[in-house]
Amino acid sequence: MSVPPPHGEGVAGDAAIQKSLEGAWPADLAADDERTLLAAGRGLLRADATGIGRGAWPALFGDPDHAIAPPFSTARFRIQAAIARSDSNQDKAVVHLVWAGTDRAGTYTDRRISDWYFTRTPRKGASSWTPLPRT
Repeated sequence: MSVPPPHGEGVAGDAAIQKSLEGAWPADLAADDERTLLAAGRGLLRADATGIGRGAWPALFGDPDHAIAPPFSTARFRIQAAIARSDSNQDKAVVHLVWAGTDRAGTYTDRRISDWYFTRTPRKGASSWTPLPRT
């Protein structure tokens, strides 16, 4: 397993963080499922942190006209690494994300960790991944 870079390393350290995540949790999902979950997890994190894209998930974020101001600036928000793995069985999954951002007070921090959980939902001959509300 690789050693994570020091805090504040910037974009140059992202590959080491990605490698560390992948080493800690070996892949256990089909490649298509992993791609789908990673895209959704990244979108959810961006929507949660910056407010951009919350309308795509009204069940999670509520009415966009009554939204709470996002806590992080879009200018210095960056997802440093992400993996999607099964969570107890093949019909549940979690997307682990490591990210960096500047909050509304101007404080920049990196290597923040967020997890988004999903469940597989059957749909007319196929299935899709549905994000679960945070508890």
